[in-house]
Amino acid sequence: MEAVISWFQDVEDLARFDRTSRAPLSLSHAEEMWKGTFTSSDASRNCWFVIETSGGEAVGLAGLEAISNINRDAVIAIFISKSARRSGVGLRATALLMDLAFRQLGLNRLTSYYRADNHHSRDLVAKVGCQIEGTMRQAWFADGAFHDMIVVGVLKTDWMARRQALAQELDSKTTVIFGPNDCAAWSWPPHITAC
Repeated sequence: MEAVISWFQDVEDLARFDRTSRAPLSLSHAEEMWKGTFTSSDASRNCWFVIETSGGEAVGLAGLEAISNINRDAVIAIFISKSARRSGVGLRATALLMDLAFRQLGLNRLTSYYRADNHHSRDLVAKVGCQIEGTMRQAWFADGAFHDMIVVGVLKTDWMARRQALAQELDSKTTVIFGPNDCAAWSWPPHITAC
């Protein structure tokens, strides 16, 4: 948990990735915030994962929020530590989470948001097939200025059309897996064998 907390203490980075947090979080505040995510009466509307290396080092967070069983949609969010950015971990974790959303949870749509000057997020969502659906002008306040917020979305049909091509583009040197390392059924890039 301490590694994750350090990400929430980098004010400049936090302001680029999280529209709702502006001040660094103490360990106790962050623990309380995340505890509430998993124990509230609305916990079924959220699904978060810690992304770890094979050695158990936390390198990111990926999750679905505001899951709606009526509208069959959710908001997808991902954060990758500075040390792991541009390594392919974020792309693979996002793809795996999209597989979970569309193939396991039966969702039809995912929405995401990013600050207009956040090129890491822009590039990642484009690679998984998200389409820009709009710009919320000056909707993100950080560093004493208002920034535009880009809204993107991807439908299940968009993802299923993009999924195979993306899997072929990625090497399997870096793999993100749900559960134990020998469980290949839920991995990105996808493996043929199942656990």
